Amino acid sequence: MKRSIWFWLYFVVTVILAVYFATRVIMTYMGRGEIAHVRSIVISADTANKDLTPIATAAAVAPGTNAFKTDLNQINERVRAVPGVRNSAVRRTPNGNLVVRVELYRAVAQWTDGTHYFPLSADGTIVNRPSAAAVPGTVTFRGTVPDDISNITSAAHGMIEYLDYIEWVEGRRWNIHTTGDITVMLPENNPDAAIAGLMVLNKNHGILSKDITMIDMRDDARILVK
Repeated sequence: MKRSIWFWLYFVVTVILAVYFATRVIMTYMGRGEIAHVRSIVISADTANKDLTPIATAAAVAPGTNAFKTDLNQINERVRAVPGVRNSAVRRTPNGNLVVRVELYRAVAQWTDGTHYFPLSADGTIVNRPSAAAVPGTVTFRGTVPDDISNITSAAHGMIEYLDYIEWVEGRRWNIHTTGDITVMLPENNPDAAIAGLMVLNKNHGILSKDITMIDMRDDARILVK
């Protein structure tokens, strides 16, 4: 008899809970109740001290929007279209709010078209956030850039006071253009060592301050000056 009572008690409680949760789910999808609406959006990035306002604007979800009728894929597409965003993910939390996580390009240099300056990431991506002035102390590139500029950027910082811009030539090697209108033709192999050698030469002989137009370093056996 006791077992029968407990069975029916559990049965009734189960039915009540099932009805309750089913009602909550139906109300949520109908847009009723607190968890059915977006009350906040949390946006985070893999890089600190970045202005995330453009990302919040691109998400374009107003407070009170029906959370379960919001297309997360469309939000994600808008966020990914923001200049500087490399990757993104949007998810809905159990309470109906949204979480946006973005991976941003990290600028290691700048690229110029001759008029504006654009942040440039280590993988050669030009970020469409131009400025009218160059960022001081930053390596500048022109023209086409390859998929990896990290090594040449690091090496070029050693001569930043003489550097105007760097140019990728014939899809295989670099030319350096100095502020003194000298073109330095770097070798295809190991251009980093060539830059280091150039700085030693400049320290000993002041070659970058001389009245010349070209330094050809493509031949490991000799350096041609014109």
